[in-house]
Amino acid sequence: MEGRGLGSRPTQQVRKDRKLGNLQIPESVQRLRTALHGKAKEEPEFRFYLLYDKIYRRDVLEQAYRSCKANKGAAGVDGERFEDLEAYGEDRWLGELAERLKKKDYRPEAVKRVWIPKPNGKLRPLGIPTITDRVVQTAAMLVLEPIFEADLQPEQYAYRAERGGARRGTSGSSAPQPRPPASYRRGPVGLL
Repeated sequence: MEGRGLGSRPTQQVRKDRKLGNLQIPESVQRLRTALHGKAKEEPEFRFYLLYDKIYRRDVLEQAYRSCKANKGAAGVDGERFEDLEAYGEDRWLGELAERLKKKDYRPEAVKRVWIPKPNGKLRPLGIPTITDRVVQTAAMLVLEPIFEADLQPEQYAYRAERGGARRGTSGSSAPQPRPPASYRRGPVGLL
């Protein structure tokens, strides 16, 4: 298949993309993401069964924490704020979280529900997860994103970093998109 090798333009772009939002991604996390993306590109039928251990890697959790902290956000149902974690000790907290993930003791908390007014006077629900849940979700995204990104066609823009409808170069046509290739539907990834 065209554009699927390690030297392909999309794969080279992943190597260059060293930022997540406004944050610089550490070299070790970028190497992991590049390796996962390259493997997914090179072998579309490959099944990634051993990814859970990548989520609780210290460098991945640190990057996830920095990303969540940069986004700020309100406290979840536990009332824990980033200031509380700084007082407790970020390294200590991350170490304990990594240990909970490693022992498979981690369980997500309930999501705090708040209602935000819309311009038309109605209310929109907003769910606010705890900081712990946000960090774990971001760590999972850091590991899974390059695998699924490898299967997307260049013209597919939705929910992709550095891509948006305005950059598409079209008039915003809502023409039906072709069904994604079978390799996009990967099956179990071995997270639990």
